[in-house]
Parts: sequence; C-alpha cells; structure tokens
Amino acid sequence: MSINERRSLWRRAKPYLTVFDGPLLVIIMMLFATSLVTLYSASIGIPGKIEDHLRNIALCFFVMWVAANITPQMMMRIAVPAYTISVMLLIAVALFGTIKLGARRWLHIGVIDIQPSEFLKIAAPLMLAWFFQHNAGTLRWQSFLIAAVLLFAPVYLIARQPDLGTSLLVVAAGFTVIFLAGLSWRVMLGVVLAVACYAPIAWSHMHDYQRDRVMMLIDPTKDPLGKGFHIIQSIIGIGSGGMTGKGWTHGTQAHLDFVPERTTDFIFAVYSEEFGLIGNLILMLMYLLLIGRGMMIAANAPNFFTRLFAGAITMIFFTYAFVNMGMVSGIVPVVGVPLPFLSYGGTALLTLGIASGLLMSIQRHRKLVQT
Repeated sequence: MSINERRSLWRRAKPYLTVFDGPLLVIIMMLFATSLVTLYSASIGIPGKIEDHLRNIALCFFVMWVAANITPQMMMRIAVPAYTISVMLLIAVALFGTIKLGARRWLHIGVIDIQPSEFLKIAAPLMLAWFFQHNAGTLRWQSFLIAAVLLFAPVYLIARQPDLGTSLLVVAAGFTVIFLAGLSWRVMLGVVLAVACYAPIAWSHMHDYQRDRVMMLIDPTKDPLGKGFHIIQSIIGIGSGGMTGKGWTHGTQAHLDFVPERTTDFIFAVYSEEFGLIGNLILMLMYLLLIGRGMMIAANAPNFFTRLFAGAITMIFFTYAFVNMGMVSGIVPVVGVPLPFLSYGGTALLTLGIASGLLMSIQRHRKLVQT
C-alpha cells in the first residue's frame, strides 16, 4: 500500500475515530478516576467489584463512541421509532413483566432481563425535541399540551412499576425540553400550584414504603434502627469526614458495614467520609464543569432540535447528581438514583455513556460562528 493510499485511508477513518469532545471527555475521565479510587475502598471485602466496574467503564466508552457517531439528522429519524418502541416495552412490562423485590420493572427477553424504563431517559426528551422541531413554526398552547401527554404517558407507566427515581429523571429531562421550547413562566407557575393542590391526593395513592421514605426524610430518628437507619448512617458518614476526611480506605462507617449500598446509591457517603469537605467541593466542581460543558454545547447547537436535546441531556446529569447527593445527605427522599459516573452499576452507566456520546455528536456538528 502506497503512502498516499495510507493517508487516504486515515482521512476516511478519522471522522469516525476522533469523535470525542475533548473537554467533556476529560471531565468524564476525572469522574471515572475518582470512581475507581472510591469504589476500591468501598468494595474492600467484596471481590470482583473493581473488575466488573472496569468492564462497565470500557462498555460505557464503547457506547459513547457509537452514540458520538450518530449524526443529528439520524437522531431525528430514530426519535419516533425509539419512543414508540420504548413505550410499547413499558406496556409489555405492565402486562407480563418480571417482579423483583416487589416491583415490576423488568422484561424477560431470551436469556436476559431488560429494564425498558431506562430507555425513556433518552427516548422521551429525544421525541419531545423532534416534536418541537417539527412544529417550530406553529407552536401554540395545544402544542405544549400534546408534549405534556407525550411526556407523562410513559412517566405514568414508570411510576406504576413503581420506580420513582427513573420517573423523576424522565420528568426532569422532558420538562427541560418543554421549558426551553418556550413554555411561559405563568404556565409553569400554574403547573406548580396544580401539583401542590394534588399533593394530598397523591399521598393517599402512594405505596406504604414511599410514604415511609418521606416521613423518614422529615425525622429519621423516629425509627433509628429500622426505616431511618440508612439515612442516619449516611449522614453520620458525611459528617464524620470533617474538613479533610479520614483518609483513603480509612472510613469506619463503610468498612464496618453501617453504610448501606455503599458501592452503588450511597457511594457518596463513603467518598465524603474519606475525603471530607474539601473532597466534596472538588467533586462538586467536577459536576459543575460537566453541567457547564453541557450548557455550552446546548448554546452552540446547530438547530432548535439539537439545542433542546442537549439541554435535556445536561439536565439528566444535574438531576442524577443533585438527587443522589441530596438523598444521601438527607435533604430529599431516598429514590434509588446513582451518582453519575461514580456509582457501581452497568445499566445507568450505559445510559450516561449514550447521553454523553449524543452530546459530543451535537458539539461536533455545530455550526461555525462567524466573526
């Protein structure tokens, strides 16, 4: 093969290989490095966690690369089929899904169980962004009403499983699209008032364990050895870290098995105990950089569709981080949301990888700003 042919081959392959956004990739790699350090400490005595997490990280980068090669035009073409198939899978879960730990969230296909609600974190905002792009020139109040139906139909199915954590993430991403499309502040205020008025009715329809989580948020000391145990121990872990922390692998709350789910949903308590307030500020700075980069990509997006979708992905990152840190520190109810790019787990990491890749694709296809 001649030199010219080799150069030509690289020129053809380069657009598919150099698809990662540099700043976003660096931030994600910093979070993964923090994850490996924290998980090593949290998983002492639990063999295989680090190896599995490294495999999940590699798979995350692979799906990120695949998603980064999807053009915005292709995103628009797959929006309706992805949303339709995801909702149909949710209906299938409601009819004959697999029940685990009292929740019907999984669908058995072949030799694996899938959780279709995870798909809606991407499919719902993608569908809404397509809808508003398709009707960009004729947006009226009826358009926002249809968008609300498109959002809350799958959210209702997810909440019935029940899976409040995933439904919250889908609502946050979908509502971001609706808001960025031009929803007025007066309508938003009316929605907030309507939700507040509906709260007493919603309370009566909640499951017992959901009501318990809200009550334990208000006062976990009412049942310190039962339902309030998890929140109390995680708060103790965060507080005992002090300013600089107890040091890596020296956290007593985690290593004495006081912190529940210390490798997944409550890994923030392990991190806080070992690295303290200074470590928390550094971690929050990394998440602020992640969210800030997402907002920058959204602001520079090439069209209305990609601007809405990039904003929704950024909101997914924010909601993941805020809800997880909030529930571990006792300011929001425990809803089972992992800490993005830090918690151990495959499904959520794949979702975040796809979302990051799509964000990188939007950045790569942005229009050049003329000066």
